Amino acid sequence: MDKATFIVSPAPYWHDGSSITERHLHKIWAALPAVVFGIAMYGIPALGVVCLSVSTAMLWELLSNRLTKRPYSIADGNAALIGLLLAMMMPATVPWWTVVIGTFVAIFIGKEIYGGLGGNPFNPALIGLAIIMISWKPLFDFNASLINYDFGFNMAYPLTMIKQHGSAAVGTYKWYELILGLQAGGIGSTCSIGLILGGIYLMLRGFIRWEISLSFLVGIFLTAAIFNGANPVKYATPFIHLITGYTLIGAFFLATDDSSSPVNFLPMILYGLGAGIMTVLIRNIGAYADGVVFAILLFNIANPLLDKIRPIALGKVNDHA
Repeated sequence: MDKATFIVSPAPYWHDGSSITERHLHKIWAALPAVVFGIAMYGIPALGVVCLSVSTAMLWELLSNRLTKRPYSIADGNAALIGLLLAMMMPATVPWWTVVIGTFVAIFIGKEIYGGLGGNPFNPALIGLAIIMISWKPLFDFNASLINYDFGFNMAYPLTMIKQHGSAAVGTYKWYELILGLQAGGIGSTCSIGLILGGIYLMLRGFIRWEISLSFLVGIFLTAAIFNGANPVKYATPFIHLITGYTLIGAFFLATDDSSSPVNFLPMILYGLGAGIMTVLIRNIGAYADGVVFAILLFNIANPLLDKIRPIALGKVNDHA
């Protein structure tokens, strides 16, 4: 018998019967409503960022496969998905070289350095974005980046306004405008309805786990409610935290990355809750207006420890075996 038959990969082992390519394509399709809205809103610059991000991510993976002499893997759609998610979190006016660096970091440092798909302990798109945000923080000042856009409504970045002026700053926003995505932010991260519909689709089809997404949102809601109850003048309501920034793209497309998230029920709940709690802590008392990126990366690190929490096995040890 071929010895290769007995070789298995490390966790996670969860399998719902779908192929890797099918999973990635469905995630891309689920993200398209929010992406199309962003392109319609910001125009050709947004389309350019999306196209450049997706294409360079695929090229970097192709180059990595060539250098490491591994089979070409761009057909599985993972590189395209990473590039798309990275573009969705960037402002439409971000310089081209930032996109190229971001996809390079996401593919080589966030994924290929660990052996490729399935071996990465972190979400590659978040690794790429985090490096860019830390290195060139002014590029993610959405108020400054999108200042030349005039849509006839308040286009300020809600989380920055709250950080600077307290919860009263969101009084100029209408709740339905925020839900529809009429706010400053990343190309594909502001259209709440599009992201929610995409997330529901992925959960119903079994491509992401509802335990992670819902516990992440619950963690944000409960923590924001505590802060708001303690000081409603300074801290925004839970509703605002749920529909602004990277919250919804984080809940449905980032925290649920297969390789960097738990596979058991209780670990998934703890992972989502912890990332949600940490998101609000960073937003309210940290240095960044939005904490989703760093909160999820932090719990990517905790993932192996959390996934050791398993149900007690049934039965007993047979000492006479």
